[in-house]
Amino acid sequence: MGRVLRRGTHAALTALAGAALLMGCTEEPRGRAMPGPTSTTTAVPQEAAALAERYRAAGGDPDVYGIQIEDGSEGVPRVVVRTRNSDNGGTLFDLQSASVTRHLTTKEGATFENGYYMDVFGPDGEIMHRMDARP
Repeated sequence: MGRVLRRGTHAALTALAGAALLMGCTEEPRGRAMPGPTSTTTAVPQEAAALAERYRAAGGDPDVYGIQIEDGSEGVPRVVVRTRNSDNGGTLFDLQSASVTRHLTTKEGATFENGYYMDVFGPDGEIMHRMDARP
C-alpha cells in the first residue's frame, strides 16, 4: 500500500512539474526593447560608454560607466544610468541623478522641459532606482 502511494505521489509531482515548465514557456513579442541591462549582461552600447566617459572627465561620479537618453512615453525622455556602485541609498541616488542631469543639460545639450524618467542599474544589472521627474 505504501509503495503504491509513493508511485502515485511521484507521478503526480512529475505531471505538476511538467505542467509548470510548459506554462513558463512564452515568447517575448518581437521588437520589444528590454528596459535596461539584465542580470546576465551589463554591457553598454558604445555611445552610452562614451557619454559616461565625458561625464566622468567633467568630474562626474567615477562609478558611472553608461549613460543613455532614450525616447520615452508621451515625449518624456528616459535617462538610463549604469553604475559599478552597489550602494542603493537614496542620498547617493539624489546626488548622482542631479549630477547626471546637470551634465546632460549643460554639457550635452539635453533638454528636459517635460521632465524625464531615470532608471539606474547596478553592477549586477539589477535596477536600483526608478524615478519619474515630470513636472
